[in-house]
Amino acid sequence: MDDASTPAWPAVGLDEARRILTSPGMAFEMETVSIDGRPTRAYRNAPPNLRALLEATRQWGGRDFIVYEGERLTYDAHYRAVSALARAMVERFGLAKGDRVAIAMRNLPEWSIAFWATVSVGAVAAPLNAWGTGGDLEYGLSDSEAKVALVDAERLGRLEPGHLAKASLAGLIAVRTPREALGSALALDELIGHAAGYGGLPDGPPPEAEIGPDDEATILYTSGTTGRPKGALGTHRNILSNLVSVGYSSARAIVRRTGAPPPVEPNPPQRTALLPVPLFHVTGCHSMLVPTLASGGKLVLMHRWSPERALELIEAERVNGLTAVPAMIWQLLESRDFGRRDLSSIEGLSYGGAAAAPELTLRVKALFPAIWPGQGYGATETSSVATANSAEDYLARPDSVGLPPPVDDIMIAGPDGQALPAGEVGEICVFGPNVVKGYWRKPEATAAAFVDGWYHTGDIGRMDGDGFVYVMDRIKDMLIRGGENIYCVEIEDALFTHPAVIEAAVVGLPHRILGEEVGAVVRLKPGAAATEAELRAHVRKLLAAHKTPVRIDIRFGELPRNANGKTLKAVLRA
Repeated sequence: MDDASTPAWPAVGLDEARRILTSPGMAFEMETVSIDGRPTRAYRNAPPNLRALLEATRQWGGRDFIVYEGERLTYDAHYRAVSALARAMVERFGLAKGDRVAIAMRNLPEWSIAFWATVSVGAVAAPLNAWGTGGDLEYGLSDSEAKVALVDAERLGRLEPGHLAKASLAGLIAVRTPREALGSALALDELIGHAAGYGGLPDGPPPEAEIGPDDEATILYTSGTTGRPKGALGTHRNILSNLVSVGYSSARAIVRRTGAPPPVEPNPPQRTALLPVPLFHVTGCHSMLVPTLASGGKLVLMHRWSPERALELIEAERVNGLTAVPAMIWQLLESRDFGRRDLSSIEGLSYGGAAAAPELTLRVKALFPAIWPGQGYGATETSSVATANSAEDYLARPDSVGLPPPVDDIMIAGPDGQALPAGEVGEICVFGPNVVKGYWRKPEATAAAFVDGWYHTGDIGRMDGDGFVYVMDRIKDMLIRGGENIYCVEIEDALFTHPAVIEAAVVGLPHRILGEEVGAVVRLKPGAAATEAELRAHVRKLLAAHKTPVRIDIRFGELPRNANGKTLKAVLRA
């Protein structure tokens, strides 16, 4: 029986919650603007450009901004270093508006300095995959036609003279690199001084630049699980629309719970976020770095991912929240140190970048009763968030990635590109001010993926009558068994409900008559045991017989993933 003191949920419906949050004067108030000649809803109160966001950080002064392996960088020191680097790149290398700056390094404080120095003068930041080989880095430098590149010692070591000869760099700047390993590179210390002295750098702004909302800001490369990655060309408006959208789902949850908008805190306490994903990925950059800076928060960087190190940092830095791929959250919950650390500071856990089983949502809520888990869905091409689900709505629909923010429209498209009715399965398409311009200098790929402003995601899904989106598979990963469509996510979710399973990936196995059959690779939790027959029987209880894997490969090590946390199914299939 419900406690009589607990208000009934929801206090208001979804449409009323949206009306409240987008009404005049609210943070999510909208206006209609023209983007590429198309009327588009946009946030009225979003900053005009990323430089304006950087300038606003002056108010945070001596507050810690970035923590990395015992190092602390304040907002004031960060701003001075950004300005100094921006001036050096303009004066020494002739960097101008629209020029590209490649950033190739692990998650270091200098990554943020390089990013903000670039976008503050209207240049275009082109983060490269730090996991890439020398050939991969060469491709990124050449494809982006970078004028300046900032790299750390490891990336510099991968770039042999032959790789650099094919790039047209005016400047190569090395970070945390021994002098004897610099080669043709210039040390960042020589340009702006050592990190310990950033607070003493001149207090002036970056060089002046006229930057419009729809000017280009980033080239973020797609995962590239097949073929060469494509550079998604993002604008200031794309990124700043995402900045506002990342807060919408939690605000909607409060309205749904109370019937009133979230209270405005005049002097909110600083919140601390742990960043376990790469900054060169859209989640790390657009949905973690940018919002943390905008809110005056503290960002804790990790040298490399380790669930035990993450738990240690949560305790030591009193981390309030983190966003990760689902596999990382599972590893945290299953870590031997989970029960040994003080995690009472945690206020929120969210995940995205890969499919999350409903079982994970229920597990998070069981272990953290006082917090609300959340899940986001998006892509590099949508500048991160396209839909989000959180709080009571998420617990009510744990298999849904949620609703779009108010500026976005979602369409489930049939083979002819037309919208399908609720409940029918088709391709998920997104329209909004966060959808990028297209792919950098790839007109054919742009024309195929972006149609009349709609980004065709390549994901299969459906939408219910309330607008909640359900992702079922990638089009290229969907199995067709004897003419019957089989969606991998459904089978993976069933495997996740087995108490011994911590990771699962379903792939198609060739069959002479049926075309394909269902195969699965699972990773068991440390100390857990399960046989293939037991796992097949478990799936058979939950799903139709033709969806039961004919073969299950059981492993105890992590499944292969790319830098963005997505399982490399092509590797598993082989």
